[in-house]
Amino acid sequence: MSVLDSFIAGLPKAELHVHHVGSASPRIVAELAARHPDSPVPTDPEALADFFTFRDFAHFIEVYLSVVDLIRDADDVRLLTYEVARDMARQNIRYAELTVTPFSSTKRGIPDTAFVEAIEDARKAAESELGVTLRWCFDIPGEAGLEAAEETTRIACDLKPEGLVSFGLGGPEIGVPRPQFKPYFDRAIAAGLHSVPHAGETTGPQTIWDALTHLRAERIGHGTSAVQDPKLLAHLAEHRIPLEVCPTSNLATRAVTDLERHPVKEMVAAGVLVTINSDDPPMFGTDLNTEYAVAARLLELDAHGVAALARNAVEASFMDAAGKAALTAEIDAYTAAWRG
Repeated sequence: MSVLDSFIAGLPKAELHVHHVGSASPRIVAELAARHPDSPVPTDPEALADFFTFRDFAHFIEVYLSVVDLIRDADDVRLLTYEVARDMARQNIRYAELTVTPFSSTKRGIPDTAFVEAIEDARKAAESELGVTLRWCFDIPGEAGLEAAEETTRIACDLKPEGLVSFGLGGPEIGVPRPQFKPYFDRAIAAGLHSVPHAGETTGPQTIWDALTHLRAERIGHGTSAVQDPKLLAHLAEHRIPLEVCPTSNLATRAVTDLERHPVKEMVAAGVLVTINSDDPPMFGTDLNTEYAVAARLLELDAHGVAALARNAVEASFMDAAGKAALTAEIDAYTAAWRG
């Protein structure tokens, strides 16, 4: 482990773009696959590495949904959620906004109330036992269409669990235009939720404009193609609209062809508020510490530069003012005490 890697490992962090099912470790995925032998997912953790090698974004979605199918009852939901928090605690992640897709579970027969109770029970246990604060972003799986949008909005607005802070839109972008989801985002925003759709991951900058205009996005998931439009970059920088950047994910899904040419450098140079995230970490063979190391290399950062990225995530989060101040102070104290 390098000196900078050691600094990153101990750095208190927040994560804003990380998926619930996509954070399932190989051990947990294998355990669930063994419980559900009709699934194509391997039961050998080592075989999962080959299973999680993606040809393209469409293949990633296919594999992702096969893992989603392993979550079949409330006990599976609770187990997954708590274990994700355990992995976060090992990385000194203090706060995370976990993207959860309730429709994927309710359509498989898990009652909505049982689903919500399971994630909330895990959230409370994670905070008291692991020191990890979890908050939820309920997202629409775009490929499932307006039925999924209606169900996700209903669950979010009617059941609104205590940990729910935001409303998102994930899944494929190609063939899934953002404007059709405007009525659902309007309802979620009216219910007090923040808007955080994915946009510009595998499509051009117009998708990001659509997310801003029609979905009133406060943060953009990925936003990889923003660098193709100087006016868009200037808009994001001027209005302090953060981008949730996930470098290794972008390479794994072929959203970028070469990690060394990842547009994060252009984003930062344009003054955009950039946060670093892991997306679906075990599926991509990464974690948040690794993503910080990748970003440090791409942006040529020292420990103080990495700490600034950590503060960006706190600023871009939906924590209350006291929570932001406390985590920022912890980051600053850790950095000041560092003797690397």
